[in-house]
Amino acid sequence: MAISKEKKQQLVAELREMLTRSKAVVISDYRGLRANQMAELRNRLRPLHSRFLVAKNTLVLRSLEELGLPKPEEMLRGPTALGLCFEDISEPARLIIKFGKETRMLSVKGGLLGNRVIDAQQVQTLAELPAQEVLLAQTVATLQSPASGFMGMLDGALRGLLYVLSARAEQLGEATTA
Repeated sequence: MAISKEKKQQLVAELREMLTRSKAVVISDYRGLRANQMAELRNRLRPLHSRFLVAKNTLVLRSLEELGLPKPEEMLRGPTALGLCFEDISEPARLIIKFGKETRMLSVKGGLLGNRVIDAQQVQTLAELPAQEVLLAQTVATLQSPASGFMGMLDGALRGLLYVLSARAEQLGEATTA
């Protein structure tokens, strides 16, 4: 069924807006997925501030061109769905890949990360990254580690000094009583 020119312009504007907000886009082939499976995936992605939508390849290409983003034309052939990650990148990518393995219907073709085209293997690598909160905790722990080690060293040195002073005080106390 043909889409009117006005409807196409509206769809391109909506795609442009979502592509502008997204930190990453996972491009997938959804061939064989039933409507209820698509709805299930969308429901799983919603709490992760992500969307999964089917779009005409020509409209996606036009939106990317208007935004000055690279156009992965080889990935935009056949039935294409976009997984748009608005906040965290790794968790939605992990969920899409896991869903593809569960259903054996959805296959990741590649994606966009910022202004770069990435292949399916790079999307897999993104999915294997720890969640953003975990990465932040690891960074804080790494930054905090030298400071806590330094404090432990100072604490040990002060404790040693106190033992020496205490022993010396005992020696002096014994010498004065004798």
